[in-house]
Amino acid sequence: MYIAMNNFKVVEGKEEEFERTWKERESYLSDVHGFLHFALLKADAQGEYVSHSTWESRDAFAAWVNSEAFTKGHRQGSLMGVLEGPPEIKTYLAIIEETPEGRTVQVR
Repeated sequence: MYIAMNNFKVVEGKEEEFERTWKERESYLSDVHGFLHFALLKADAQGEYVSHSTWESRDAFAAWVNSEAFTKGHRQGSLMGVLEGPPEIKTYLAIIEETPEGRTVQVR
């Protein structure tokens, strides 16, 4: 499993506008090969948000970033003036996964 997270810092007072922009946009993720899950997370700290996407593999994430679906999804609605600066992306390879059904350790 591969996880990509964009960390956003929203200008104080613009939180509702930021959330509305995300709620109203088309994601284009449902038909993307290797996509597993998406969540927009709101931190307890003022103005901090994270977009969290989970993928089958690093290759699946990279293919999405280079796809037409990515381009379409990211050309919707501007966040200019809503963010304090550009988002900071962080990516991770899961080495241990645990669900109610059991535990999996990534073999490299």
